[in-house]
Amino acid sequence: MSDSISSLSKENRKFHPSKEFVKNANIKSVAAYKKIKNKADKNPTLFWAQVAKDLHWQIPFKKTLEWKFPVVKWFSDGKINAAENTLDVHLNTNRRNKAALIWEGEPGDVRTLTYLQLALEVNKLANGLKSLGVKKGDVVGIYLGMVPEAVIAMLACARIGATHNVVFGGFSGEALRDRLNDSRAKVLLTQDGAFRRGSPSSLKGAVNKVLNHVQTLKTVVVLKRTGQETPMQANRDIWWHDLVNEQSNECKAEALESEHPLFILYTSGSTGKPKGILHTTGGYLVQTKYTMKEVFDLKENDIYFCTADIGWVTGHSYVTYGPLMNGSTVFLYEGAPTHPGPDRFWSMVAKHRISIFYTAPTAIRSFMRSGDEFPNKHDLSSLRLLGSVGEPINPEAWMWYYNVIGKKRCPIVDTWWQTETGSIMIAPIPGALFLKPGTATLPLPGILADVVNKDGKPCKANEGGLLVVKHPWPSMLRTIFGDHERYAHTYFGEFKKQKYYFTGDGARKDKDGYIWIMGRVDDVVNISGHRLGTAEVESALVSNPLVAEAAVVARPDEIKGSALVAFVTLKAHAKENIQDFEEMKEILKKWVAKEIGPIAKPDEIRFTDALPKTRSGKIMRRLLREMVTTGKTSGDTSTLEDFSVLEKLRANDEE
Repeated sequence: MSDSISSLSKENRKFHPSKEFVKNANIKSVAAYKKIKNKADKNPTLFWAQVAKDLHWQIPFKKTLEWKFPVVKWFSDGKINAAENTLDVHLNTNRRNKAALIWEGEPGDVRTLTYLQLALEVNKLANGLKSLGVKKGDVVGIYLGMVPEAVIAMLACARIGATHNVVFGGFSGEALRDRLNDSRAKVLLTQDGAFRRGSPSSLKGAVNKVLNHVQTLKTVVVLKRTGQETPMQANRDIWWHDLVNEQSNECKAEALESEHPLFILYTSGSTGKPKGILHTTGGYLVQTKYTMKEVFDLKENDIYFCTADIGWVTGHSYVTYGPLMNGSTVFLYEGAPTHPGPDRFWSMVAKHRISIFYTAPTAIRSFMRSGDEFPNKHDLSSLRLLGSVGEPINPEAWMWYYNVIGKKRCPIVDTWWQTETGSIMIAPIPGALFLKPGTATLPLPGILADVVNKDGKPCKANEGGLLVVKHPWPSMLRTIFGDHERYAHTYFGEFKKQKYYFTGDGARKDKDGYIWIMGRVDDVVNISGHRLGTAEVESALVSNPLVAEAAVVARPDEIKGSALVAFVTLKAHAKENIQDFEEMKEILKKWVAKEIGPIAKPDEIRFTDALPKTRSGKIMRRLLREMVTTGKTSGDTSTLEDFSVLEKLRANDEE
């Protein structure tokens, strides 16, 4: 049996940027791109040292990289401040009165904050936190909806050297409790409630249920957003406006060591305990600023909309730090993408003349399911660049995004990266590279990513293997908070000898060197001696015009080793018109056999109204895999968006 991962999918379409896009691009040709990339890849340390000079350092660094496997430090003798690099650097320029944030609430209210106004609000909250006893190195929890104050909160912490721990505002009180306890948070910033799908949800209510079980927490600061009745506990709870109204709007930015912890962000673990990914300051800022500028081909007049919530790493890197360091105008939206109708995003794109739109494949497939008529109702001519993030985008969704949203004129930057990597690692430079639907293309300059076999040797073209990074990069995680041993084992245990970072993803490189992500290695299965990535089977299923979404997992099989079980969500019109669902299952099995080969044909297809997803839109295949194997689900489910989906699937499993 081969140790390589079989790749059966074929995608040969190529899309070149238009002449007009190339004319205005930051990097205009393959030759210019290759010159930068070849030089960067030859000496990544020198490349990142040169990139780092584009930031404001209070004390310039002399050391660039210190690498004592698996401990890494970047620019360690330099001192820097994240809030200063996002705000102060613009205040003596024309950007002083430029919009930093344009925010629309779900009910339709709009606020705009210029760079100067944002800086003043950040300073007042920073002083407010200091008045509560928050010092450099303390952890501050942030449990807010998508409001401007979420950005203000992060930057206020960064200004005084407090480490922020943002917890997604849709998580349960129990998930919040676990993250506050693990990070030993001293203060929590939250709000009375947030608007979601037309009605206010109570954030403070969720907080009140669990705070007696968080011993380190001294103060809760509450933002008034919805005005709903909010119980406040004396000597612990304080209104946000009462805290900041009396504060000075001047606050000196702390000079922080480059390796000072900027934030902890929790990802769900396969065990019951979430992982606290720790990112430090200097290296994270360097790579986030660079990737934001080059991947999104930023222009001074861009209005940029990333749909990620502030509670995810995308909300840190490409809603807050990356865009603001580059002086961009960031559009924020508070509520659900389908409220009051499926065209909410497109109406805001038209209204605010948004030029860059960055979202997840799950959202794109949801838009597809709603129908072309919704985006077609709106003028999307302001868009010039589209982006995809969160998981591999299947070619069918890529083509819909390109044709219907981009009107065949907007390049799509399909980005691969992780909470752990901190910023984008693999993505096209849109003015220089041709695109292929479904691939994130090439590693960025200075990122030595490769596809290798289990012995660490590079795979041949189109041979499936394991995605690794062979050299440290500035924005990489430094540890798992409180568990360095788990960090070393999880990310460096697989290729300890070679000192490679293992991403956990299977991938292949095509003849052009483009990297195709084939899904998590946990989702690679052995079928009759072939190792298949289930992502390819999912992509084949979704390419059927009747299928909206699919998740494929494996259960043990005595004869084949593993049997494939596909969970399929049908498009609304298909579901209504199908007479015989057993016949439909056979049609889909034959479809997969035709698209990628008989070996990949699912053994079982289960139709479902919804799939279990995290609140950032990723399908939780681990839970499906456990369900088909043992009939149970275990481990951390705190990131699950809708627990009823799991209950319905369990009920169907028992029938």
